[in-house]
Amino acid sequence: MKKTMLIMVVAAFVLGSCKNKEKSEKQVVAEAQDIGVNTGDNTLTDKEKSERWMLLFNGKSTDGWRSYNDSVLNKGWVVEDGTLKSLGKGGDIGGDIVYGNDTFENFELSLEWKIGEGGNSGVFYHVLEGEEYKAPYFNAPEYQVIDQLGFPQKLEDWQSIGADYGMYTPDYEGAVKPAGEWNSTRIVFTPEKVTYWLNGKKTVEFVPWSEDWEKRKSGGKWKDYSDYGKSRSGLVGLQDHGSFIWFKNIKIRKL
Repeated sequence: MKKTMLIMVVAAFVLGSCKNKEKSEKQVVAEAQDIGVNTGDNTLTDKEKSERWMLLFNGKSTDGWRSYNDSVLNKGWVVEDGTLKSLGKGGDIGGDIVYGNDTFENFELSLEWKIGEGGNSGVFYHVLEGEEYKAPYFNAPEYQVIDQLGFPQKLEDWQSIGADYGMYTPDYEGAVKPAGEWNSTRIVFTPEKVTYWLNGKKTVEFVPWSEDWEKRKSGGKWKDYSDYGKSRSGLVGLQDHGSFIWFKNIKIRKL
C-alpha cells in the first residue's frame, strides 16, 4: 500500500512538472508574438530574397512612402502594430500615398490587408504624378479593395472586390471575407497578361492595351481620362477613400 502511494505521489509530481513546462513554453511563444519576434510579418524569406523580391514596408517605419504629388507623408497614415494604417481622413481627392523609391513596369505584387466596416480602398500601379493629375486614378489602374459584404451602397460589378476598377468585373465567389479579417492580394502584370488574385482565387484576367481593353476604356468610366492606363511603368500606390484600412507584408518583384 505504501509503495502504491509513493508511486502515485511521484507520478503527480512529474505530471505537474510537465504541465508547468508546457505552460511556460506557451507563455514564451505568446510573449514573442506580442513583441513581433519571429512572426514572419514584413520580412522576406531566403527564397523570396533569391527571387529578387523587395519589401516595401518593414512594419516599423513609413520609409519610402509619401503622399501623392508631394514629398512628405500626410498625417492620415501611421504605423500601428506592424501595419501601415489609413486613418480614413482622405476622400475622392487627397489622402492617397505612393511608394516613391522605385518605379515598376512588369511585376508581381503581393500584400495583405483588412478593412473597417463599410470601407473602400484600392491598390494602384503604374502611377504617374503631375499637376494635371489630382489623384492616382486619373491615370493608374486600380485593384479594388472594399467591404464587399457590408458596404452601405449597392455595388456595381466593376466596383466589386478584386475588380480592375471600372474595367474588368471580378469573380470573387468563395473568396470574400467579412470586414476586419485579413485578406491576401496578388497582382501579376506583364504585357501579355494581367491577373488579379484574392485569397488565392484569381478574380480577373485581361490583356492590357488590347482591342478589348481599349473598347472598355473608351466606352466606360475612363472615357474622359485620356491618360488612364497608358503608362507602361510607374509607382505603386495605396488609396485612402475615407476608411480605416490596414496593410502589411507589402512586397514586389520585377519581372
